[in-house]
Formats: sequence, structure tokens, C-alpha cells
Amino acid sequence: MDIWTTQPTRRSSGERRTCGCGPTAWPCRMPRPRWPCCSSSAAGCPRWPCRPPSGWTSPKDVILKVAGILTVKGGTGAIVEYHGPGIDSISCTGMATICNMGAEIGATTSVFPYNHRMKKYLNKTGRADIAILADEFKDHLVPDPGCHYDQLIEINLSELKPHINGPFTPDLAHPVAEVGTVAEKEGWPVDIRVGLIGSCTNSSYEDMGRSAAVAKQALAHGLKCKSQFTITPGSEQIRATIERDGYAQILRDVGGIVLANACGPCIGQWDRKDIKKGEKNTIVTSYNRNFTGRNDANPETHAFVTSPEIVTALAIAGTLKFNPETDFLTGKDGKKFKLEAPDVDELPRAEFDPGQDTYQHPPKDSSGQRVDVSPTSQRLQLLEPFDKWDGKDLEDLQILIKVKGKCTTDHISAAGPWLKFRGHLDNISNNLLIGAINIENGKANSVRNAVTQEFGPVPDTARYYKKNGIRWVVIGDENYGEGSSREHAALEPRHLGGRAIITKSFARIHETNLKKQGLLPLTFADPADYNKIHPVDKLTIQGLKDFAPGKPLKCIIKHPNGTQETILLNHTFNETQIEWFRAGSALNRMKELQQ
Repeated sequence: MDIWTTQPTRRSSGERRTCGCGPTAWPCRMPRPRWPCCSSSAAGCPRWPCRPPSGWTSPKDVILKVAGILTVKGGTGAIVEYHGPGIDSISCTGMATICNMGAEIGATTSVFPYNHRMKKYLNKTGRADIAILADEFKDHLVPDPGCHYDQLIEINLSELKPHINGPFTPDLAHPVAEVGTVAEKEGWPVDIRVGLIGSCTNSSYEDMGRSAAVAKQALAHGLKCKSQFTITPGSEQIRATIERDGYAQILRDVGGIVLANACGPCIGQWDRKDIKKGEKNTIVTSYNRNFTGRNDANPETHAFVTSPEIVTALAIAGTLKFNPETDFLTGKDGKKFKLEAPDVDELPRAEFDPGQDTYQHPPKDSSGQRVDVSPTSQRLQLLEPFDKWDGKDLEDLQILIKVKGKCTTDHISAAGPWLKFRGHLDNISNNLLIGAINIENGKANSVRNAVTQEFGPVPDTARYYKKNGIRWVVIGDENYGEGSSREHAALEPRHLGGRAIITKSFARIHETNLKKQGLLPLTFADPADYNKIHPVDKLTIQGLKDFAPGKPLKCIIKHPNGTQETILLNHTFNETQIEWFRAGSALNRMKELQQ
């Protein structure tokens, strides 16, 4: 069966790249074939559209493959549009998995055309009115005729193999069949300590069902997971429904622990006990991100990302060297058997179980309400408004750190044990940029204090500057702030006295978060100007009195020897965002508008 999908594409007014086929050639005009799985035509097949023939291939493998092609910054500034006949083989929640991980390639957004899979999902989740409206306008919810694309990538789903990406970055792609060999060659641990499924990316009813189908086969042969195994349902509705339909119990029986439907270990909410910090080990997850230390705060944890069913199979086998498509397991009776690819319903046959309703309505009149927080609390702290712009240019900014290479939101604001301070901005600010590499000495969390000339932790240096009235700036590399949309990565530099972040390029969400907190995310008009700035320099940013959309700002680089250089800095501020900057933050501006 040939099921293609032509993806991803980036729409713009630039030159169009076609697939290269003639007007009647595949894939543009390929008629739907008759499937070998049944005797009816494709149009009449009750199971249309069939899954790709490799049943171990999942929607997750599409985005893992794309990440390997485009890398973590290849989609920056782009809209990724998926289209082609292959999309009809992907469930609605499968499309959501692909779009969810669009952030891992830096995409502004990712879109699929509206189809019957989306309609089915909307109807099943109590949103039939939206489905009716979408049907009415479905001709507008598909690719425009004759649209132009900057880039066109074709993926044949019938040839796409299960993938596993990592470690330490979601764009290091390997076929599952090859990752064990690569791991041995690279010195990565092949024994899997923990398999983790769920979280926001792969936690649908279908995902849980496919994992349970794999687990059920192992149980039938008397096997349980060799690795530890955790399951995070994607919502209260999913948790309740998989409990009702027996999936949760199957996953427990195979050795899994069903966690609360929350971010969990994906964001570092994991009190891991099986290893010590610094111990080299491997985990496999169905999450979206696998940056250093993200899941368990251990920099030596080699985290790999794959589909939930592959995680389950690997957790049962306990090793990266296992390929469920070809390899056999040994049952409790000593007989060898091979796991069959899971084939389950994408949606429950009965209605979803909504689970417990824990929502509490706010009071109709909150004018008399007050939030009392203990002044000695280490976990909670009321936010104080940030200071407004003083109407002047930013003179003689000290460089807190010039970052070398990758700097994700995990590098800027680490997760793990720090998450207990999410309600206390001052305390969590003690993790500011502790994972970023200082270009001056090649070390993390070690920067020069420009006043004392001593090297020390980044947060301590920032606090010293703030106490002494020294405003500072961060210099960053490519795709600064990639990864999760962690708001603290923008709150912390503002709280500790930062005024601007100047980089070669930003991840979109982090750039917007910085704007919301009254910071200036700026990019070098000439990326080579990154090399002109040294950590011991001071910077002056001019042109703020005439700050306007599309108008670059001027930056004067002041070297310690008295020489100066002038460069231009670009920005993406619109009028509303410039108002945020002038007010000191988006919240400050909202308050102004209410008065």
C-alpha cells in the first residue's frame, strides 16, 4: 500500500518547489488503490483509511523524521503545513502529536487540513457544533489551490520506519532498528532504566490503547517490564476512560505506575530514586523534549524520544538493541515469540468518561478578596510590578553572559527540583542561566563579575549587578530559548535586572514571553556581529524614543580599550508590544488600560 504525505511545507511568497512529477503522475493525481487487506474498494472499505502497512509506525514517527531533516531550528519563522493523501491515515490525536512537536523544529505553527478524522473527534468529544461549522467552511480549511511553498518534503508512510530520537536533543533521529548499534558505537548505555509514556505529546486514548495492546501480549507470555515504566494520562478524561476500559490496569499489570494527569517527569517533576546524580544511564520516553537534565536533573541521563508503543516494547525488553519489528522475546515458558504491531480504536467505542469535576468557580464579585501569603514562605511570593521604561536609551549595559551554542529554556530556567519554587520568583531566579555555556571560559554557571573581576554563578552575579544599580544584557547564539514555553525563563532575567537579550535568532514563544515582561529581545542585523561583542564590553542601545515596528535599533559596542563599534539590531515588536515595553510589562499595560 502506497500512502504518501507531502510534508512539511513552509508557506510564503517565495519560489514554489513542486514534487517534480508530471500532471498525471504520483503523488499529485494518484487514485486511491484497492487495499490488499479487504476485497472492497478503498471508497467502500469500512476501515478506510487503513493504517500504514508497518503497524509499528505511528504519527510520532512523522515528526521525529521531520525533526531529523529540519533540525531544532529548521522551522524557525515558518508555518509548517502538512498535506497529501497520507494524512487520511492519521488520527486527529495523531495530528495533534505532530503539531505539538512542531515547537521542537522552531515552527511558528503547524497545521493539517480539516478532514473526517477531525470531525469524528469533535463529535466524540461533545463538540458537534464545531464540526458542523467546520463542514460548512471545509473548502477554506484545506491547502489553497496553486499555493507556493519555500520547501517541500515528501514522506512515504508505507516506507517510514519507527524512529527514536536522541539523546540530549529531539532532532538526532535514528530508526529503532539501528539505534542499538549506534548507541554501542557512541558509548551510550543500551540498558534502559526507565520507560515513560504520556504527558502532553502522546497521551491520547489511542496512545494508551496501543501501549496497552503491546503490554497485553507480554503478559500473555508471562512477561513484565524489565525497565521501570510510568504512564501519564493526558487529561482527567483520558485517565477516567482508560481506567473504565481496562487499559490502565493492563499497564499496571505489566509493571507500570499510572501517575496523575499532569506534566510529571516530562518537565522534571520526578523524584527519581533508582540512580544517583551523575550516574550515566538511558531512559526512553514518548515526550517531546529530551534536553540535558530536563526529566530528572541528571546531566548524565541519556533521554530518547519515541512513540508510546515503542517505549512500551523497549521497556519490556529492557534494551535499546531490541527492534519489535524483527526481534523475538522469550516467554516465561521458554518459548520465543514476537510482539505484534498494536491495532486499536482511535476513540473509545462508548462515550468518554469525563472523570472527576474538580473545577471551582471564582466568586462573582472578587473586589473584596485578598490573597494572604506568608512573608516567610519559601514557596509562594506575591508578584510586584516591574519598573516602567524611563524614557531614555539604555546606556552602558553590562554583559552578564555571552552564551555559546544551544541555550534552551531548560538552560535559562532549569526544571526538576526548581519547580517547587514556581510560585516564588525570587527563589526560582537562583537557577537563572545556570545551564548556559559561557563563551569566555567554556563553563556553565561561571561568569566574570565586571566589578570584582571574580568568576561566580550567573544568578549571584546578576544579583550583585541589580543591588549596585547595574543594568545588564545577555548575548545569545542561534534559536535562543528553544524548547518549552517556560515563562520563568523570561520572568527571571527581568526580575534580576536584565534589560535586553541580543541573539542571532530566537525561538518564537520565548521571544514573545520576553516582550511580555518588558525586556527587549533583539537580533543582530548581521549575525556576524555576534563575534564583535566580548564579555568584557559594555553596550548602549539607542533609538528607543523612536521605537517603532520594523525600525532597527542602534547598538554601540564599547570595548575596554576605549574603542567603539556601531551595529544594528532588528526586532519584531508590533505597536501593542511596544506599549508593553514602555509600561514595563504586558501586565502593567493591562492595568493602565483598566484605569
